[in-house]
Amino acid sequence: MSEIKILKLTASDFKQSDSYWKEYIGSVDLTVEFDGAIEIEGGLGWVRFPLLWARKWIKAEAGSGIEAGWGIEAGEGIKAGSGIEAGWGIKAGWGIEAGAGIKAGWGIKAGEGIEAGEGIEAGEGIKAGAGIEAGDGIEAGAGIKAGDGIEAGLLGIKAGWGIEAGAGIKAGWGIEAGWGIEAGAGILAGLYVSCKKVLSFRFRLFAGVAVYRETVTPEEMRVTCERLEEGEIVHGELVELGIPETSTADGR
Repeated sequence: MSEIKILKLTASDFKQSDSYWKEYIGSVDLTVEFDGAIEIEGGLGWVRFPLLWARKWIKAEAGSGIEAGWGIEAGEGIKAGSGIEAGWGIKAGWGIEAGAGIKAGWGIKAGEGIEAGEGIEAGEGIKAGAGIEAGDGIEAGAGIKAGDGIEAGLLGIKAGWGIEAGAGIKAGWGIEAGWGIEAGAGILAGLYVSCKKVLSFRFRLFAGVAVYRETVTPEEMRVTCERLEEGEIVHGELVELGIPETSTADGR
């Protein structure tokens, strides 16, 4: 087996910009795929690349965040001691992990899990072969899909399309989807659960159990959906909107 080529980037590979980040000025062209792994030393703050692409892994030590004007992609994993941010997509063959937030102007995709100390946000979809976990909220302009569970510690989970999890879904705030919500296990929400299509989960659902609130109003513990297909609501008020009637050809 051939030895993996590792590109180690230090403070000398970056210069301070007029903004908060340091700009990459290294001698290796990283706008094309690097045939190996990229490792960034810690304590650099945010470091910025036009594009960052490695055949193997991309790793930034504690105190260093990764930002790219376009995308960030690794054949294996992506890991940063601070945050990860891309103007376009973020993709890893294995997992994506950040000590702070993860943000992409387009999609975020990992063959295994996605984990962030703060929030996860994507202009389009978020997809992981295993679980998705964020210390704060999770938000996607399109769908959110995880082979395992989905968890947002402090805030809510929101998707422009559907939310699907192989295991449970948990949010400190509300859970909202523009399409359906499906969970292989139960659902736990500090406040409401809302979707415009079918709601389906295997075990039990608890809505409006926010322990950080002195009171939770009836409206804040509602479970709203087109229809409940499977699962038991233990805490919260179910509001089924029903399937809209299809209008006839003459508009009636």
